[in-house]
Amino acid sequence: MGNYREQIMEIIRSDDYKPMTMDDFQKELSAYESEDFKEMVKDMVSLEESGEIFRTKKDKYMETSETNLVKGRLSMHKRGFGFLRPEDPELEDVFIPPNAINGALDGDTVLVEVHKSTRAGDESDKQEGTVSSILTRGITRVVGEYKPSRNFGFVIPDSQKIIDDIFIPKKQNLGAVEGHKVLVEITKYREGEDNPEGHVIQILGHKNDPGVDILSIIYQHGIEIDFPEEVLKEAEEVPETIESSELEGRTDLRDEFTITIDGADAKDLDDAVAVKKLGNGNHELTVSIADVSYYVKEGSALDTEAYDRATSVYLVDRVIPMIPHRLSNGICSLNPHEDRLTMSCRMEIDRNGKVMNHEIFQSVIHSDRRMTYDAVNKMLVDEDPALISMFEDVYPMLQEAEELAQILRNRREARGAIDFDFNEAQVLVNEDGSTGDIVLRTRSVGEKMIEEFMLAANETVAEHFHWMEVPFLYRVHEDPKEEKLRQFFEFITNFGIVVKGKGNEIHPRALQEILEEVEGRPEEMVISTLMLRSMQQARYAEDNLGHFGLSAEFYTHFTSPIRRYPDLIVHRLIRQYLIEGRTDRKTIDRTAEYLPDAAEHTSDRERRAQDAERDTDDLKKAEYMLEHVGETFEGVISGVMNFGMFVELPNTIEGLVHVSNLTDDHYQYQERHLALIGDRTGKVYRIGDPVEIEVMDVNLAEKLIDFKVVGMPERAPREKRSRPVEIKAKTKPEGKGKGGKKDGKKHFDKGKANKKPFYKGAKHAAKKRKGKK
Repeated sequence: MGNYREQIMEIIRSDDYKPMTMDDFQKELSAYESEDFKEMVKDMVSLEESGEIFRTKKDKYMETSETNLVKGRLSMHKRGFGFLRPEDPELEDVFIPPNAINGALDGDTVLVEVHKSTRAGDESDKQEGTVSSILTRGITRVVGEYKPSRNFGFVIPDSQKIIDDIFIPKKQNLGAVEGHKVLVEITKYREGEDNPEGHVIQILGHKNDPGVDILSIIYQHGIEIDFPEEVLKEAEEVPETIESSELEGRTDLRDEFTITIDGADAKDLDDAVAVKKLGNGNHELTVSIADVSYYVKEGSALDTEAYDRATSVYLVDRVIPMIPHRLSNGICSLNPHEDRLTMSCRMEIDRNGKVMNHEIFQSVIHSDRRMTYDAVNKMLVDEDPALISMFEDVYPMLQEAEELAQILRNRREARGAIDFDFNEAQVLVNEDGSTGDIVLRTRSVGEKMIEEFMLAANETVAEHFHWMEVPFLYRVHEDPKEEKLRQFFEFITNFGIVVKGKGNEIHPRALQEILEEVEGRPEEMVISTLMLRSMQQARYAEDNLGHFGLSAEFYTHFTSPIRRYPDLIVHRLIRQYLIEGRTDRKTIDRTAEYLPDAAEHTSDRERRAQDAERDTDDLKKAEYMLEHVGETFEGVISGVMNFGMFVELPNTIEGLVHVSNLTDDHYQYQERHLALIGDRTGKVYRIGDPVEIEVMDVNLAEKLIDFKVVGMPERAPREKRSRPVEIKAKTKPEGKGKGGKKDGKKHFDKGKANKKPFYKGAKHAAKKRKGKK
């Protein structure tokens, strides 16, 4: 008796394979003994459930990649249709009509049978699909409002993506009454015409109680607020001060003038900086990051919970931390005038922003000052004499830091990093949880300075371990998909901008040139937004694929281990490779096998946190606009669809003008121009146009705001040109963005950085174990 998984896949992948039944496999593998047969069946079922093989209607097995089936995650729309987001990043999304969902829910991992679109009037090559099988369920718990009946109840889900109400049998409601928001565990999924079934496991409160709205969103996204008892117990056992014995092997930076710069309300200070001018005219930048990995031991209850959460979640009225406050605000926070254990990256940076030398090491610091962005901005921008006098010990270093930050920014801009400058809103809430105001966040010198220093440290750390050729975790941003870029380039021709070159080989510098070209023009916002939408989402990966948006060959996340688990992984890898010197085959193999799952999990958790943050923002923005129903505002058309257009106000609040509320004409949607055009009047509503709207209605349950157009200010005239502006789509040099330059290891140290343990062999073995070719 043994593991039949690899043998089964070997048979299926053979050149002369013809679909076989279970009995055929039994004969081929000689699995006649009862225990052997059971083991074989178990492996067959496991392969089928994972989507690697597929069982046909005739009960024969094929490799899924040889069929017209695509594996991916289902993303549902409130109108009942969905999209398959394929696992293979090279594949386009697949539209799933309402009658082809077959009981699947938002977030499920499914196999979809793909065919060409049959929708009326659709002459494109867009693909449709039918859910063939559900591999894993993405939703096991649902938040919603309880509705009682005589002998049973129903829960109406808060999520618009869950179409069915959840049936609650008698005595399974935990005592919930009409209007209660509840958390339901699904015990039976939809079968035929029968609704999903579940039981209430927690009552969150009445829907009108203060704070229940945010609480509902938290639980809706499956985010846990409270830490388990054993996690809090471990946190309590961590000392609040550092023992002298813990400094052994660490570089002592306590006498080096070091500061932290954060927001005024920040309590988890995880980065500190020291800047000085060297005798040769270069700058020395030391970025020291809280050594969270020293306190959160791998495999502990603290670590298991931190991995599960993977990120802190920042909502409008609270922060749900990745690790308990005792650590994040205590021994791990780089509070002023206290010794703290850190991981440091020290860089010597020349006048052109190039890192000439660097060191990565464990250290101990003693932060001299806790500065705020507001104070730093007033000193450097406003030259506030009172603050300069108050912080006379800090001011000279801040001036050097400002100079260095500008040097680093110039280098990034020169290589073509894309700089989006969107308005970002902050929701201010009252003590009772209601929305007080919506204000715009401003990024000034202080914020941009720290951003540049963190980028420099992240790039330096990533490049160091890339050249060591050891398994590592990277933050990657892949090239935009060619089709999305093509649509974007086609759209901007409406504004007299023509991009020459192949879309799939474009350098980010070409996109930055587009932003520079439209800066200050009426269409700046819309072109920036559409450019962002044409790009892929950044994620974590075990392979160094480069960072397109930053135009960086190497990038990772090293600077925020208090609030991001990937940074914690990076710190552990630094300790493993550089400090402990563990580059043996066993360590390399174990790390190479662990990283792909960790990258996928932390990327998923990041998206979950972003969704929760966006939902709470949208809810509070809708709540804010309740007070302004009937009032008029000026805004800009931010999106145009066949059902209407979205208008964004200066405070970033967005509402919908439905076509049914455009009563002066019948409007046709022109996709190529992203515009609605009146049949009779010829009036045009296009993306980027200013409009005056009235707030008609607010639907808090759906977080939707309805506008109607009451006026249209005169459009600013487009800049006249004798011919269109041409931008060359500069192609990336060979080797860039996919792991860096092919030759030369530049300034990176020739000791540890050049060790080549067993990575290539280990990586190949790990892929082979996962059945990858």
